Amino acid sequence: MKSEMAKLGKEEDEGNLEYKLKLVKVPPERLEELASQLKYRLEEGMGEAIYELGVTNEGEILGLTSQDLEETLKTLEAAAAKVGAKITVVRRIHGKMGVAAEVLIRRTKEAESFPIWIYLPVLGNVDSGKSSLVGVLVSGQLDDGNGSAMMKVARYLHEIKSRRTSSISSHPLGFDEHGRIVNYQLASPFDEAEIFLNSSKIVDFVDLGGHERYFKTTLKGIMGHQPDYCLITVAANMGIKPMTIEHLKVVVGLRLPMIFVVTKIDLAPHKVEKVIRDIQSLVKLPKINAIPFQIKSFDDAVVAAKVMPSGRVAPIFTVSNVTGEGLDLLRYFLNLLPPRSRWKEQVNKQFLMYVDDVFNVRGVGPVVSGLILQGGVMENDYLLLGPLRDGSFRNVRVKSIHLNRTFVKCAVAGSDVCLALAGVKMDELRKGMVLLSAEAKPRAVREFEGEVFILHHPTTIRPGYQAVIHVHSVRQAAEFMEIHGKPVLRTGDRAKVRFGFLYWPEYVVEGQKFVFREANAKGIGVITRILG
Repeated sequence: MKSEMAKLGKEEDEGNLEYKLKLVKVPPERLEELASQLKYRLEEGMGEAIYELGVTNEGEILGLTSQDLEETLKTLEAAAAKVGAKITVVRRIHGKMGVAAEVLIRRTKEAESFPIWIYLPVLGNVDSGKSSLVGVLVSGQLDDGNGSAMMKVARYLHEIKSRRTSSISSHPLGFDEHGRIVNYQLASPFDEAEIFLNSSKIVDFVDLGGHERYFKTTLKGIMGHQPDYCLITVAANMGIKPMTIEHLKVVVGLRLPMIFVVTKIDLAPHKVEKVIRDIQSLVKLPKINAIPFQIKSFDDAVVAAKVMPSGRVAPIFTVSNVTGEGLDLLRYFLNLLPPRSRWKEQVNKQFLMYVDDVFNVRGVGPVVSGLILQGGVMENDYLLLGPLRDGSFRNVRVKSIHLNRTFVKCAVAGSDVCLALAGVKMDELRKGMVLLSAEAKPRAVREFEGEVFILHHPTTIRPGYQAVIHVHSVRQAAEFMEIHGKPVLRTGDRAKVRFGFLYWPEYVVEGQKFVFREANAKGIGVITRILG
């Protein structure tokens, strides 16, 4: 238990954070009020809330006697039970007059059919231990120092042989309502269906390639999902490499809060402090402007998790996948990490899903997978699919829905699903197409205007320059048709540019972020106007 006399900020009416000084001898009607208030805080936190007990509304940490604290916890537990939630004390702090407690409250799996979900892409230079870290976290088994953890998450034989990830693979880490890891209680810790069915919260690691030749696949992995945060690995024996910087530029451009994990500390313990200093210097740069925070204790992990959604803090963990050092802190942090994507606000909108992958399943027919960005879908619903090569959209029927290898009758925004479709042939499907509500009136886009920022270009960009555009799952070459206000663009320049897709129309809308690349050139932008 840590002594901490610092005053917290004043309690806000909105958000999932609530202060309570004392909850003792609470009458039934007051308990109902507390349950209603807790339900609101849980809705604000998308299934999670943080209660500070022994703290005034002004944020002063007074603390309670042991007896009053235990009774306050029992009262809070009773209120949580009324709204289908469980409480977990994450830390105790010395206040002016006693002990204060910080409590995590999470909806149970029985109360919420869909678990709290966090998408977490894992980036880093080749051989920095990304896949090994994911394998160790998900399986609960340490690496043998010879790639055993990486092999558990590899998708292809050539990845096992080369010990390098070249594809996109997702691996869920599930937590129950008390923060226990579900994977470790299963016969197979990689059984996605069982993890989904038994978890109240899931951190979905998106394992991506670190080699420069796989950068386009890495971009697809970031843009095809809607990440909450981004985890960047740096090997202690190698330090920060050029590809680390390239990944970081994209993360900063997309304004994703970042988590740094220094791996392989058992291989180069003498270099760990220098690598940490280099990361600290990097995130303090004006274009990043984050506060580095080395996590050395469970209290540090609690504080970092609470402030992560702001994007101002960049926590730094040090771990060894071989000895297990530092992994408990990282697991504790991931359990407390709050979601950022407010999926419930998207559920009542018209259906929208980009096609991330296409399959031809024997006995089923064409199947598409992707993340539902808006609305919901049920079996036998009719949707619009397109744009086809000629720019048209077609009605298709959803024959069945697969969510985390489990058949379901319906799925809503935030779900990464597979849909079996009727009314379309396999050779008509392609990645980057979109599925929309049947009532939608979509427009196939050949040209659009966007505000761009050039991350890197070895020379200059002029009208006629061509690069590959990434928007969600859309990946197509486009031409810089017109650059407004400037004759050429160089590294660090910003400008308004008119783009034209080269091969077929796509479905894009104003406000969407995009990334473009061509050889070593990279840039980011946002769509400001649809032209036709």
